Amino acid sequence: MDVKIVFLIVCLCALAITSTEAGIPKCCMTANKKIKPYMVKNIQRWEMQEIGACDIRALVLFVKGSKRPLCVNPRLKPSLERQMKKKKRFS
Repeated sequence: MDVKIVFLIVCLCALAITSTEAGIPKCCMTANKKIKPYMVKNIQRWEMQEIGACDIRALVLFVKGSKRPLCVNPRLKPSLERQMKKKKRFS
């Protein structure tokens, strides 16, 4: 085979592998029932993980200084919103 064809096939395979990884969702497997108070101060944003591509509902918290997001029970969302409002008032 021509070297150019082999190179093209290798590039297409690499592209196919990397593009399929982007389609795989990163899901929480478990959800904590409590959040440590110092973490609430460092929450930057959160997202709701719904059942569908993922097995459980969870509130995904992105905490400043943490490499991985924190997964908590969605029932904690109202208390988190109250705490975040207090945090904004005092800052």
